[in-house]
Amino acid sequence: MQQLFFFIFTIYFSLAYGQPLSNWDDEKIVVKKSDNMSTLMHAEALFEDRWDVLAQPQFWKQIMLLAPDSCLVNDASTRQVLKKMSLKDWNRQTEAQKDSTRALLRAQHGLDPSARIYVTSGKNDFYKFNEVYPQLSKGVAAFERYGVDPWYAQAILLIECPGQMKKSISGAYGSFQLMPDVARAAGLTVNSTLDERKDFDRCAFGSASLIRKVCIPEAKRILDRHQLSYNENDLWFRLFVLHVYHAGSMNVAAVVNKIQPTVGSQQLILDMWQNTAGGFGNNSQNYTQLALAAQLILHEMVYQQCDEITNCPSR
Repeated sequence: MQQLFFFIFTIYFSLAYGQPLSNWDDEKIVVKKSDNMSTLMHAEALFEDRWDVLAQPQFWKQIMLLAPDSCLVNDASTRQVLKKMSLKDWNRQTEAQKDSTRALLRAQHGLDPSARIYVTSGKNDFYKFNEVYPQLSKGVAAFERYGVDPWYAQAILLIECPGQMKKSISGAYGSFQLMPDVARAAGLTVNSTLDERKDFDRCAFGSASLIRKVCIPEAKRILDRHQLSYNENDLWFRLFVLHVYHAGSMNVAAVVNKIQPTVGSQQLILDMWQNTAGGFGNNSQNYTQLALAAQLILHEMVYQQCDEITNCPSR
């Protein structure tokens, strides 16, 4: 009876909102961990397209697993790690000593004297993968109920505010970190007495609505404007949509206009990581790098900690 209801609901939703019926079953894995069963989206595309060997996701993977009292000194443009050290040791240096350390590292690694050197502290106090893990299956199920690619639910839950209920400086809140106006536009109540972003399912509905009504259509418009072909299930397209979700369509359009791509592919995402325009800056560049890094960590968690995995394509 439940399956029949879900089928009828899906048809109704698709007709009501003009969305094509989709089936993401071939991308799902059913994971048994202790006595719990979870349905997740597998990470096979990361390996098929070699996203996993890129320096940027590998860098953020290290940062996500690193304690906040440690830091990685790195080349800002490539995220090549130049030195790992105690954050206290870095901070006890004078500004002149820090500049000297940067210069020494540039020379040691053959970098241009003008290369920007960043110091990035560990963030395993924020990226709480064990805490967010139980929410992933709920998010996948919720997005699929609303006719939206569940890959986005998993990606957003892993990086926005994983396993926590915090309000950002900008006012974003909930498991999917929705801004008040965005939540209200999706039909959620956000006022002084009630904030439905706190409710997981309502927040998932708001996020799914934003992706379905705004992010995917705007992503397509930007790509169509440059006559770029795409497949909505391609990982690079999904990452492109995530950039729209995070930075907004105008800022994404600005950076794509600057790049002037001739083909839609992984290379477009790599170029976006190296370019800024409008409000598309460093945080925007990092967003999909974080998404890839988090998927890599989840992949390792699943295969190292879980008892049984089914419906997973072999590699």
